[in-house]
Amino acid sequence: MPRKTAENVETIPVGPLGIIAMPGCEALCDKIDKYLVKWRANQASEHQQNIAFYGYQRDTYKVNVSLPRFGSGEAKGVVNESVRGFDLYIITDVFNYSCTYNMYGMEVPMSPDDHYADLKRVISAISGKAKRITILMPMLYEGRQHKRSSRESLDCALALQELVNLGVDNIMTFDAHDKRVQNAIPNGSFENIMPLVNSVEDLHVDKDHLMVISPDEGALHRCIYFATQLGVNLGMFYKRRDYTRVVNGRNPIVEHQYLGDSVEGKDIIIVDDMISSGESMLEVCSKLKGLKAGRIFVCTTFGLLCNGLEVFDEAYKNGTFYRVFTTNGVYQTPELLSRDWYESVDLSKYTAYFLDTLNHDMSVSSLLDCSDKIEKILIKKGLKEEK
Repeated sequence: MPRKTAENVETIPVGPLGIIAMPGCEALCDKIDKYLVKWRANQASEHQQNIAFYGYQRDTYKVNVSLPRFGSGEAKGVVNESVRGFDLYIITDVFNYSCTYNMYGMEVPMSPDDHYADLKRVISAISGKAKRITILMPMLYEGRQHKRSSRESLDCALALQELVNLGVDNIMTFDAHDKRVQNAIPNGSFENIMPLVNSVEDLHVDKDHLMVISPDEGALHRCIYFATQLGVNLGMFYKRRDYTRVVNGRNPIVEHQYLGDSVEGKDIIIVDDMISSGESMLEVCSKLKGLKAGRIFVCTTFGLLCNGLEVFDEAYKNGTFYRVFTTNGVYQTPELLSRDWYESVDLSKYTAYFLDTLNHDMSVSSLLDCSDKIEKILIKKGLKEEK
């Protein structure tokens, strides 16, 4: 992470900073808000009386909104305070199924479509009064439906275009399933942020002790990057599919086949953007264990774990993997957070850097580039000499 410096106050803010937490994002928003309040309490003190810094230092940057619903399930968005001239950042987790609403006397969990509809309601309630609107959507809505095969909808592209047409200026996401979806809004601002974790103290980062493995061809570009930066070898699996059948909209996987150097005795880092059910990931882990791999670290940005935790509990008990790392960019159940095999990666401080930098309309290139961060980690571990 880059250190907080005075350079953030060398430019005038775009406008008073405001953060809107959509349902299910309150905890993440609170953490981001605390960082910003702490930093700005010490920043720009000499500019406090300058009208350009109006609203710069506040007790909170959270903006109060509500989303009341009628008994039929219909809803409306309400902004409960003035946001005229604000630089607004709306944080939404469209995969938070712990959020519910009442419809015809039934308690209904919110789907990604419900969250997305609420996001549009809040944008509509702002009514063009804000100076700028940025959407922070850690996991991109419909991001897996990023390309068309036969007669299919292109939901992610349509959503991005709709948000831009509603007046959204910037869209920020973490580790998009395919960052080429930004081609749907060529004149819009789209930031794809790659998170990074460093919490394994006894990891030997060299070609003799560590390998990076791609679980499929889709994750290969991520793994090439990390393997190159770490200076270790790369391996990959490819999925053999049955193209004669379609199950749940996809051709079912017949087998995962490995390509690469020997993994015997080496620690393994498997890198991907997400875990959905976990079946494919656990099969890859099992295959690697069959090839006599050492500890297996599963590092993905998002852990949906749609089919529950029991299958991971059993695999961990059998020694199939060592740890699973995912971020708090999507909802994490209390049960998941209590598991010995799970490590949560907090995005709040990293995200706060982005919000603070963007509010000053400064470049975020240094924040997007992970190369320096990886190099600092290697230097700290004594695996690389400082230049």
